[in-house]
Amino acid sequence: QVQVVESGGGLVQPGGSLRLSCAASGRIFSINVMGWFRQAPGKERELVATITSGGSRNYADSVKGRFTISRDNAKNTVYLQMNSLKPEDTAVYYCKTAQGFSTYWGQGTQVTVSS
Repeated sequence: QVQVVESGGGLVQPGGSLRLSCAASGRIFSINVMGWFRQAPGKERELVATITSGGSRNYADSVKGRFTISRDNAKNTVYLQMNSLKPEDTAVYYCKTAQGFSTYWGQGTQVTVSS
């Protein structure tokens, strides 16, 4: 079994920055994909960014140039550096780990961008 735990959410003003962290523990494969998704009230969950264990990154168009995903394979941890935050970035951010045929989600962390 795999456990996924996010941290780092909070309230920030427009134009500010936040850094999210996600740690996976348990039976972790060396080859996997970790990523961030978000869900705003009344909307479907959407992709924010993903990164493979080899370092290949993928971003949603809405966050390109503002968000950066990175990972520490030794710690099975993925990070999301969010800069130039906008009110429309407000959502619950979920971390996902995918390996083999299985997918594991964290409980989510709230990010609120408001003045």
